[in-house]
Amino acid sequence: MNSNPDYYVQGVLARDRRILAKTITLIESSLPAHQELARAILDQLMPATGNAVRLGVTGVPGAGKSTFIESLGLHLVKNDYNVAVLAVDPSSSRSGGSVLADKTRMERLSAAPKAYIRPSPSGGTLGGVARKTRETMLVCESAGFDAVVIETVGVGQSETTVASMVDFFLVLMIPGAGDEIQGIKKGILELADGVVVNKADGDNMVRARRAQQDYANALHLLRPATLTWTVPVLMCSALEMSGIDAVWESVLDFHKKMKSTGELDEKRREQALDWMWTLVDEGLKERFQANSDVKKLLPSITREVGHGTASPTAAANQLLACLDKNK
Repeated sequence: MNSNPDYYVQGVLARDRRILAKTITLIESSLPAHQELARAILDQLMPATGNAVRLGVTGVPGAGKSTFIESLGLHLVKNDYNVAVLAVDPSSSRSGGSVLADKTRMERLSAAPKAYIRPSPSGGTLGGVARKTRETMLVCESAGFDAVVIETVGVGQSETTVASMVDFFLVLMIPGAGDEIQGIKKGILELADGVVVNKADGDNMVRARRAQQDYANALHLLRPATLTWTVPVLMCSALEMSGIDAVWESVLDFHKKMKSTGELDEKRREQALDWMWTLVDEGLKERFQANSDVKKLLPSITREVGHGTASPTAAANQLLACLDKNK
């Protein structure tokens, strides 16, 4: 392994795919030496980041996210965009890395010279996977990708995590919303910058139009995140590649409007600061758990709290006092 950060920085800036892959592998590594090298590389690459459109895509089960992302990616490369597709899958540690099938599911897109598909590594917490995806996104931006698409494969917290690192968060739905809209979490719609009803083709068209209206009505009940943007509800067929161009035009329209008001830059600043504090919280927790005095005390104190002989408040204070000993 080359331990010189300049080797990776120059390679990424020169858009060398082999060195790009090596750099991302370093970011994904949990070895302290690799993490230190990755930090040095990222610091040097930061000035070259921020020029891509950051798009997050989530969807209800069966919404056809991979087919949609492949169709969108093919539309973009056809229009001379360089596209990177990343994935966040907090369930991968349990399923053995379901995300790793993405490259095989997106066969046509992965064969396109202007496209780059990178699955998240399996193992670890959602925060760990998200950290690597965030940093990978920045590396891809510095390598000249015009659009970075981040797919959420898991459910629940992963939507919030991905929404906190992208410019535009797109929620993919399927026809039949009238029957299932009560089951859609309000929180996901609150995060959406755009809603797309997929599989709007053939016999599904009537149901797709009904779903479109149902979601539009549901969004009217929510308070908009900004007065600059009204969340659209669009229809498309990823399979037939119809309506994909309108979806991308909507993303670009959002980007242009938010950029003109300064809200996009402010959003990115807030995301970066939130992420910094998230990493501080994670780092403090890791150092706390690694403390030798905490390790000694933890087994007995957890037993006492579990048996009700010590209050959680007193136990927490006792554990935190271990850190004061090292001052």
